This record gives sequence, structure tokens and C-alpha cells, in this order.
Amino acid sequence: MQILTLIMKMRMMMMMMMMLIIIIMTSWGVTVPDTYAESHIADTVSTPGAAAHRAAQHKIAKYSKLASTHMFYPIAIETAGTWDDMAIELVQEIGIRTTVITQDTRETVFLFQRLSIALQRGNAFSFLNRMNTE
Repeated sequence: MQILTLIMKMRMMMMMMMMLIIIIMTSWGVTVPDTYAESHIADTVSTPGAAAHRAAQHKIAKYSKLASTHMFYPIAIETAGTWDDMAIELVQEIGIRTTVITQDTRETVFLFQRLSIALQRGNAFSFLNRMNTE
């Protein structure tokens, strides 16, 4: 029984080390374009996620030199809540890897929820600070 417990602990430590290596070699940049900004509204009216996609492509171009040493994932989420595809892929991958360690299949959902709440808080903060112009 003790050997089985030791093997499980070693396996868990190896998985955590692999995840840490992947996180170290992965870089990400977060950007939150305003869905309703004049510079985006013409595109976002006809194409959901257009502002997020454009912001992600801008981040990729800006950090293109990282591609030789890191995996770069731009995290672009519009203020209205639309996610760019690469951001979804990264969060899903982190959720899957977390599930492997915790054995809780809800990890990906929890991560999306946490990030969505952070976006809502940021929107509320921005809105409230606009209203306080004394």
C-alpha cells in the first residue's frame, strides 16, 4: 500500500513539473478591446469577436520575436465578453492540465468563470470611474 501511495505521489509531482515547464515556456499577453469603441464598432456590429481577433493579431505581430523561444498566446476578450479563439484554446488547455492534477472535471469551467468575473469587475470599475468626473 505504501509503495502504491509513493508511486501516486511521484506521478503527481511529475505531472506538476511538466505543467510548470509548459507554463514557463508559454507566454501570454492580455488585452481587452472595447467592443463599442468607435474604432471597432463598424466591425463588431457585423462580426462578433472582430475587436478581440484584431487585438490578438496585433499582439502576435508585436511579440513575434518570442515565437523562436516560447509559445505565445494572446488573450483577447472584448468588453462585451466575446473571446478570441486563441484565448479559448489556452484557457481550455490550462483547465485540462489542471484537471489531470486535481481530478476535478469542472476545472475548465471554473477558470472561465473566474476570468469572466474579472472582466465584469473591470467593466464595472471603468464604468464607475467614468461617472465620477467632478
